[in-house]
Amino acid sequence: MTVKNAFYAQSGGVTAVINASACGVIETARQHSDKIGTVYAGQNGIIGALLENLIDTSKVSDADVAALRHTPSGAFGSCRYKMKSLEKNKREYDRLIDVFKAHNIGYFFYNGGGDSADTCLKVSQLADAMGFPIQAIHVPKTVDNDLPVTDNCPGFGSVAKYIAVSTREASYDVASMCATSTKIFVLEVMGRHAGWIAAAGGLAADANNDIPVVILFPEVEFNQEKFLATVDAKVKQYGYCSIVVSEGCHYPDGKFLAEQGTRDSFGHAQLGGAAPVVANMIKDALGYKFHWAVADYLQRAARHLSSKSDVEQAYALGKAAVELALEGKNSVMPAVIRTSNNPYTWHIGMGELKDIANVEKMMPMEYISEDGYGITDACREYLQPLIEGEDYPPYENGMPKYVTLKHELLEKKLPAFEL
Repeated sequence: MTVKNAFYAQSGGVTAVINASACGVIETARQHSDKIGTVYAGQNGIIGALLENLIDTSKVSDADVAALRHTPSGAFGSCRYKMKSLEKNKREYDRLIDVFKAHNIGYFFYNGGGDSADTCLKVSQLADAMGFPIQAIHVPKTVDNDLPVTDNCPGFGSVAKYIAVSTREASYDVASMCATSTKIFVLEVMGRHAGWIAAAGGLAADANNDIPVVILFPEVEFNQEKFLATVDAKVKQYGYCSIVVSEGCHYPDGKFLAEQGTRDSFGHAQLGGAAPVVANMIKDALGYKFHWAVADYLQRAARHLSSKSDVEQAYALGKAAVELALEGKNSVMPAVIRTSNNPYTWHIGMGELKDIANVEKMMPMEYISEDGYGITDACREYLQPLIEGEDYPPYENGMPKYVTLKHELLEKKLPAFEL
């Protein structure tokens, strides 16, 4: 059997642990050099394949590959680029085949969320549609935790830990000042349609930390009058209130609190600014002094606070992707299958991309408290294992020590291509 090379790329918003998946892919491929040749990484995702900007990972030392496990962001560059259907843009698929042929690529590993699962599905169909053999395996990643089949998504556990810790620490701060100063703290988190990240804010309060936290979920239509009454009651009881608002929080008519009127490259409404909207709403109606913050990139880049379970699963799924390819699988995604909450146990399973692409997994309503502003015990049992354990990066001079890879590109063999 002719040894084929592999293409690996990162897609969409990066996470604190996506590079751990890259580490799993590359290290496992190196252990099977008799079946997989070189792993070529796409510079800036699938765009790297289309433009023939291929990073030769064989030039990366074993030590630097291992260091990816504790390095945040996308080591090879990511992108937001969703390929159209074969019928609508055959030109791009012809280009992919040309690039794959030119560099003897027979394996395709795409590391991302829902949109990248769709791209991976389309690539997996090249064999049937265009007569080119390629095994396409999707490696799950998304802080939004909204991929189906898998119990949870790499990247989410670390974001959840960051939001839970930040909400608790900020609440302690506000509590100490509320008698004469700030009474409201609002933290805006990611989550367009699914409130998994916002739910993590509920972990700030527990049996030993009686903290008033109000959560605004995308799954619950925003009722301004009810919300203000809830916040006012919390302030009267505790002296202060912390609010975690998802960027996807919306009114009954579907309009987002944070909608800016613009669209991103995938056609999604561009969001950002729910925190000041909510804070000023409280100030105008109740007169309480506030502070607000937007977790934004901080929540998904905070490798220093990643959960151990998240890092381990990210690596395991990258490793499993290669193993599935070696088993001859195509158009599939390795998945986390939970077998127990306490003790927390899991194993790697598999899902078909046709059941995953373009499907969003929302928060179950039984995870949201009856009043719509908190989490239930069932939700807490689901979230708790995902934030547990510490996996600190090495430190040097008081700062985390991360690796930056040199992108040594292969020599191009094909004519230039315009996107």
